Amino acid sequence: MTTKALIIDDEPDIRELLSITLNRMDIKTEVAADVASAKKLLDKISFNICLTDMKLPDGNGLDIVKHVQQTLPDLPIAVITAHGNMDTAVQAMKAGAFDFVNKPIDINALRKLVSTAISSNKIGNSKSLGSDEIIGDSPSIHALKVSINKLARSQAPVYVSGESGSGKELVARSIHKQGARASNPFIPVNCGAIPKELMESEFFGHKKGAFTGATQDKIGLFQAADGGTLFLDEVADLPLDMQVKLLRAIQEKAIRPVGAHGEISIDVRILSATHKNLQNLVENDEFRQDLFYRLNVIQLNVPSLRERSEDIPVLAQHFLNKIDSENKTKSTLSKGALAELGRYSFPGNIRELENILERAYTLCDNEIIEVGDLLLSASQKISPKDNQPINYYNNCLKFPSIDEYIAEVEKEILSDALEHVRWNKTLAAKKLGISFRSFRYRLSKLGLADENDPD
Repeated sequence: MTTKALIIDDEPDIRELLSITLNRMDIKTEVAADVASAKKLLDKISFNICLTDMKLPDGNGLDIVKHVQQTLPDLPIAVITAHGNMDTAVQAMKAGAFDFVNKPIDINALRKLVSTAISSNKIGNSKSLGSDEIIGDSPSIHALKVSINKLARSQAPVYVSGESGSGKELVARSIHKQGARASNPFIPVNCGAIPKELMESEFFGHKKGAFTGATQDKIGLFQAADGGTLFLDEVADLPLDMQVKLLRAIQEKAIRPVGAHGEISIDVRILSATHKNLQNLVENDEFRQDLFYRLNVIQLNVPSLRERSEDIPVLAQHFLNKIDSENKTKSTLSKGALAELGRYSFPGNIRELENILERAYTLCDNEIIEVGDLLLSASQKISPKDNQPINYYNNCLKFPSIDEYIAEVEKEILSDALEHVRWNKTLAAKKLGISFRSFRYRLSKLGLADENDPD
C-alpha cells in the first residue's frame, strides 16, 4: 500500500524540499499552497501524514490542525514553525498536532518525525484499549486508558499529575509502550535524586577532560533516550538553573554535552510528573513558568486509590498473585480483610496497598490473610457517614514516609491494647484478633518487646 503525505506551504522552495525528502523515503506527496486547497485534498485523498506551515495566505496551520481533528482524527499532522516560536508550536500541539519542526528545516530531524508519525498512524488503527499493566475496571481507570490510547499517538509532552504512589510512572510507561517509540528506550529519571553538581552531566553527558574526574566521554540521559521517551519524575525538584537548560534542550531538540564545542540533535519525547502542585510553584516563583508551559502541553491526572476504591479487590488479587508466584504459595484474603481494605483511605495509594499485602503475607499464620494481619491505621479509616477519610493526613506529613507514620500508629495501638489488659500479652493479642506469635513479632519489630517480661 502506497504511503501518502500532504504538504501545505505557500513557499514553492519549501514544498519542493519537503517533497524531495519524502519521495526519497518512498512516500508519495501531494502539495497545497493554502488552507482552502488543502481541505479539498484532505476530503478526497486518504493520507498517512500531513505537514503544514503555520503562516498561510488564507489562514494558518491551526485551521488545518482543527479541521483534521474534527474530520480525520487518526491522521497525524505536524506543523512547521519559525525558529524560536515555541508558543505557536505548543498551541498547535494543544489543538491536536502530532509534533512540530523548526525552520530552517533539519532534514534528518524531519525524516525521524515522518517515520514516527507514520508508525503512529498504523497504531491508531488498533481497536485495543489501554495497557494490561494498568489494572482496574472503574470508570476513572477506563477514562484513563482511553486517554493513554489517544496520547500514545501524539508526540506532545504530557504532564502526569497525581498523588504519590498512584502509578504515574506506570502511566508514562503505558503511553510509551503503546506509541510509535515502543521499540526504543524508555528512560525514567528521578529529578530529585540527582546531586545538583552532577545534574548537567547526567542529563546532557560530558566529554573526557571536561572536569576533574571526567576520565572518558559519557552520554547523558537525553542521548540514552534518543528515539524513545525520557520520563522526568519529580520534575518539580529541578533547581532553577537546570530548568533553564532543560527548557532550551526541549525547544531546540538539541543538547550540548559538558565540555563539547557543538550541539547534538536529539529525538526524544518528554513525559514528566510530580506529586507537587506545579501551578502553585510557578505562582511562588519556585518553578519557571515557561518550562511549565512547555511540559504541560497536555495534562493527564492519575486518580488516587480513594477515587477508585471499587478496584481494590482486583488490585489486591494482582499483588497476592505476584507474591504467590515468587514464593510458590497460594494465599487469599478473608472476607473481613477485604472489607477492611475497602474502608481504608490509602494515603500512600497503590504503592501502600502493595506494601500492606507484602507485610500481611509475612505476618499471617497461614495462607489466609485476616484483618489483624493488615495492620491498618485506625486514623485512616473512611467514615461511613460521609465516605471521607477521617482527616489524620496532616499527622502523616510530619513523618519522612508513610511506613514510618504507620509504624508509629501501630505502636500506639499495641501500647493501648497492652495497657488496657495490664500488659498481658496473650490477652492483648486476643483483643486485637491476632495470634500471640504475630503479636510478639510486632512488638519486637517496633522495639516494644521486653525480654525480662515473664509473659
